[in-house]
Amino acid sequence: MEPTIIIDAGHGGYDNGASYNGRREKDDNLRLALAVGSRLEQDGFPVVYTRTTDVYQKPIEKARIGNASGGDYFVSFHRNASPNANTYSGVQTLVYNDSGIAGELARNVNEEMTTVGFNDLGIPVRKDLVVLRRTSMPSILIEAGFLNTDADNQTFDENFDALADAIARGIEKTVGTGSGSSGTGNSGETGAKQFGVQVGLFRRYENAQYALNELLDKGYNGEIRTWNEYYAVVAGPVDSIEAARTLERQLSQDGYDTLVVNF
Repeated sequence: MEPTIIIDAGHGGYDNGASYNGRREKDDNLRLALAVGSRLEQDGFPVVYTRTTDVYQKPIEKARIGNASGGDYFVSFHRNASPNANTYSGVQTLVYNDSGIAGELARNVNEEMTTVGFNDLGIPVRKDLVVLRRTSMPSILIEAGFLNTDADNQTFDENFDALADAIARGIEKTVGTGSGSSGTGNSGETGAKQFGVQVGLFRRYENAQYALNELLDKGYNGEIRTWNEYYAVVAGPVDSIEAARTLERQLSQDGYDTLVVNF
């Protein structure tokens, strides 16, 4: 079964995002998100949308929709803006950590977007963005050109279908052969047997998410895994039991109660 892609159109409702000459970011975000989602669905990928109409959602609501859906990857659509119009030009894809599957996904999407005429402005790390920080699966935030740069708007409009195809292609290139959720984009590819170190077990998802954020802030990879009615916070994965034992010692030194588990 193909992995489920969560598609998030940034902003919405009374939150226009950036505006320029009557153009509103929320509209471009929704239009592009729906087009990319449609292409993914046509290719057989299950898609969950955080919104399909012009409604406002707090960023934490967007993250909660993604987490509650059980989806495998989270892709948020935005457009950039600069303090002065027509100053910058190009695309970026933002990540919480530039590593693992999220880093690969961001690079593939950015690379594909350049095929329609955008400059590649790289993969910024942003730890302050809720939809990257509070989602429990590999997550990226696409900045599809600058809303207040005329050349980028021209590229966006004249090559819209090609842009949607390119983003879908970048996603599929990354996740088409993947196995899905890898935890906030920080863990690597799966295949052979892997191990992790459990550092917390919670009844409430919010408490598990807080503990995961704390773990990530300390430089560890990790994710939330469900176990019966509980939510387990697990560091890793690593590829051998020896590496798991080493990770366990490091976590113990950082004050965690630890348990080595199969990933």
